[in-house]
Amino acid sequence: MSAPTLTKQSPPAPAGRRNLAGPRFRPAESLFRWMLLACLAIGMVFLAALLTYVIVEAWPRLDSRLWTNFPSVRRPENAGAQSAIMGTVWVISFTALFCLPTGIMAAIYLEEYADGERWYNRLIELNIQNLAAVPSIIYGILGLGLLARQFGLGTTVLTAALTLSLLVLPVVVIASREAIRAVPQSIRQASLALGATKWQTVSRQVLPAAVPGMATGSILALSRAIGEAAPVIMLGAVTFVMFNPEGLQSSYTVLPVQIFNWISESRQEFHHLAAAAILMLLAILLLMNTAAIWLRNRYSQRW
Repeated sequence: MSAPTLTKQSPPAPAGRRNLAGPRFRPAESLFRWMLLACLAIGMVFLAALLTYVIVEAWPRLDSRLWTNFPSVRRPENAGAQSAIMGTVWVISFTALFCLPTGIMAAIYLEEYADGERWYNRLIELNIQNLAAVPSIIYGILGLGLLARQFGLGTTVLTAALTLSLLVLPVVVIASREAIRAVPQSIRQASLALGATKWQTVSRQVLPAAVPGMATGSILALSRAIGEAAPVIMLGAVTFVMFNPEGLQSSYTVLPVQIFNWISESRQEFHHLAAAAILMLLAILLLMNTAAIWLRNRYSQRW
C-alpha cells in the first residue's frame, strides 16, 4: 500500500498586500474627472475676465469721492455712493439684529428641546427647509403686500430689514442647527451627570462649542442679504437719495439698487461709477466671507 502524497500549498497572501497589477483603468471615470476640471477652468476663466473688465471700467473712479459724495444726476464726475453705503449699513445692521437672535433661539429649541415625534415640530422643520429655497423676489412681494401696505410700515428701513430678515432666517436656523448638532452627545451627558440642569448644559457647554459654526453661518447669511437687489426693489427702495438714513422710518437706498440705477444711465461716467460700486460691494462680501472662514478655522474644534 503506497503512502499518500502530500501537496504543497502556497501560504496565504497578507491581508494588507496591494495588488501588484495596480488600479484598473476606468475610461468613464477619467473622462468624468476631466469634464469636471474643464468646467472648473471655464468658470475661472469667465470669472477672471469679468473681474478684469470691472476693474478696468472702475479704475477712473476708484477714489475717495465714491464714499464721501452723494449721488448727482448733472455732474457724474463728482457723484458718489455715500447714501447707498449708509443705507446698506442701516439695513444690514437691523437685519442682523432681527434675524440672528431669532434664528439661533429657534435652532436651540429644535435641537435641544423639541420633540421630533410631535407633528408641529415636524411641520416647523419642513417649513424651514422649504423656505430656504424660496426665491428672494417672493420675499419682496410678501414684504410689500404684508409689511409695507397691510401693516402700514411703508417703504422704510424697517420694512427692508424685516423682509431681509425673513429671507435669511432659514439659512441662520439651518446653519445654527448643524453647529449645535456637531457637538458630541458625550459632553451633554457628562454635564447632566455632574448635576447641571438642561439650560446650564446648553448655555455653558453646548453653545460655546457651537459658536464658531453659528457665527460662520450667520455671516454667510448676512453676506447673501447685503447683495440682494430684488426684494428691496420690490419694496420701493429709492434709486436717487441725497441724504443718509436717520432712523427706522427713513427712506433709503442700498448699494445694489444704486448700481442698478447707474447701469441704466446712458452716459459712460455713470458706468464707471457703477463698476466702482460693484468693486466696493465685492470687497465687502469678500471681507465678510474671509471673517467667516477665519472664525471657522480659528475656533473650530475637532471631537
